[in-house]
Amino acid sequence: MKNLILIIHANLQQDLADLLCGLDSVTSFTLTHVEGHGEQVEHDLFFSARDKVVGYTPWVRAEILLNESDVDSVLQVLGRTPAFSGQGMYWITAVEQRGQL
Repeated sequence: MKNLILIIHANLQQDLADLLCGLDSVTSFTLTHVEGHGEQVEHDLFFSARDKVVGYTPWVRAEILLNESDVDSVLQVLGRTPAFSGQGMYWITAVEQRGQL
C-alpha cells in the first residue's frame, strides 16, 4: 500500500473530491484544511488580497490510500485534469501497516 498525499488550494476541494469519487481505484480519502505559510510569489494565481491580509494561503491536504499498482494511474488522471495541472504538490509514502482500532 501507498499513501498519496496531495496539497491543493482550498478553492479546488470540491473538484478534487468529485474527481476522486469517480475513480474506481480510490475507495476512500481524507481531506484536511491546512494553512500555507512561507514566501509567496507574485505570479501565484491563488495568492489573493485576502491571503496578503491574513498572512497565509488556505490549502487542503488529501490523503489517499492506494494499491501500489494504482498510484501512477491516479497521478496521470490528476495531471490531465486542467484544474489541478500545476496547481498543487504531492508526495508518496509507504504504508508499513494498517488496520482498525
